[in-house]
Amino acid sequence: MKRRALLVLAVLVGAWLVACAVLFVWPSEPAPPGHADAVVVLSGGRNSRLDPALKLIREGVAPVLAISGARQDPRWQKARLLCDEGHTAAARVTCFEPTPFSTRGEARSIGRLARQHGWSKVIVVTSTFHVTRARLLVRRCYPGQLWLVGAPAPWWRLPEEWAFETGKLAVQLTAERSC
Repeated sequence: MKRRALLVLAVLVGAWLVACAVLFVWPSEPAPPGHADAVVVLSGGRNSRLDPALKLIREGVAPVLAISGARQDPRWQKARLLCDEGHTAAARVTCFEPTPFSTRGEARSIGRLARQHGWSKVIVVTSTFHVTRARLLVRRCYPGQLWLVGAPAPWWRLPEEWAFETGKLAVQLTAERSC
């Protein structure tokens, strides 16, 4: 009986690890387009998310860089400076504070900003482990063309992030199914 329980546990853990690999390590996502209306950086991850977004802006992919939650994180100095300046050499910078301060709030804000500014193509930059859930939430609130770009996260945080993302994704797929 004990051996059978251990076998079942091993199979469940193995299945969860495979699911994590598919959903959080190598999420399926096409390359971003050569042009979009805006590049949006989700809060968290500080420069690990901001730097890939700035690279897209420097490449001329979009005329707008939108940054979420920069003012709510006093340690995110680079984003706060961009928000204060209101522009980079290549784009206008707009900063927003999502309500609630969550990925769901960010998705709602992206939808609202897109309606206000007529965005029909948006690139969202977030951590790679967050791409699957962020895509799900933003698609619920934003009807236009959407691409997500994953930024690397520190490897030592990944098991914790996978556990959190598993739970949060389960909630989004079951209990919180609207924008």
